[in-house]
Amino acid sequence: MPAIAPLALALIAALALGGCITSDEAGPPDGGDAVQPFPANYRSEIPAFVRSYLNNPVGLREAGMAEPVQRPVAGRVRFVSCVRFTPPGGRPQELAIVHVNGRLDRVASSAMELCTGAVYAPFPELEKLSR
Repeated sequence: MPAIAPLALALIAALALGGCITSDEAGPPDGGDAVQPFPANYRSEIPAFVRSYLNNPVGLREAGMAEPVQRPVAGRVRFVSCVRFTPPGGRPQELAIVHVNGRLDRVASSAMELCTGAVYAPFPELEKLSR
């Protein structure tokens, strides 16, 4: 029976550590608060991402993008690009795109908060998207 005790302790420790896993919003493990590099290829990554993110990216209007800036996202400082556009027959949309380690990672669920005060410039690349 003494051999069972270490096994039981290992299981308890594994379960306890499993409770420490963060939500998907925190993103992939990347060294925690390591200094993040500027996303150099964001102007080409974002249109490719939006093409796959939207069911039909054709006919977007009033497209604009703000330069990536550092913002706190799920407790970590990340570069965030804010993008807005109006789909055909729809209401304007705003996306906060999070970059990790210099690459596009995901769309944050809190675009309104992350994009407050963003300075948008025209982004015609989005208006030219096709299927």
